[in-house]
Amino acid sequence: MANTTPDTAAHPRFADALRELGLDVEVRRFPDATRTAAEAAAAIGCELSQIVKSLVFEADGQPVVVLLDGASRVDVELVRHELGAERVRRANAVLVRETTGYAIGGVPPFGHRTRTRVLADRRLLDHATVWAAAGTPHTVFPLDPPTLIAHAEGTLVDVRERPA
Repeated sequence: MANTTPDTAAHPRFADALRELGLDVEVRRFPDATRTAAEAAAAIGCELSQIVKSLVFEADGQPVVVLLDGASRVDVELVRHELGAERVRRANAVLVRETTGYAIGGVPPFGHRTRTRVLADRRLLDHATVWAAAGTPHTVFPLDPPTLIAHAEGTLVDVRERPA
């Protein structure tokens, strides 16, 4: 498949990743940032749970990416248990950029600078289409969850906080 995404839409590293994977996706650019899941859902006109958050954590000193729907929060204890780690905490902005090559608010689910373990919350499969960042806080792209998780080389897990 030819990639018809304009080079001005996706982050160049992510545009390269799309080409390498042979993915032809529509990257949408918004004039206002879609840095948060709520901003992205409002701009796209989709449900908050259709937004994919790509969150970076540090587990025993190693980065791990967690893919989660936009309506949920990560249960760090479930991530710790899933990884068999002693300590898990949110990564700082420097580690996020070093690991993925992107800034917080624009991290895509794949196309990262380094090969990193990826956990994908099972709830992403509740939708036919989800939307994820395309490498910048202004760009998003749609994809079906199984394809997105496969390209992210994600392990399906249950790591979202449960309602009390």
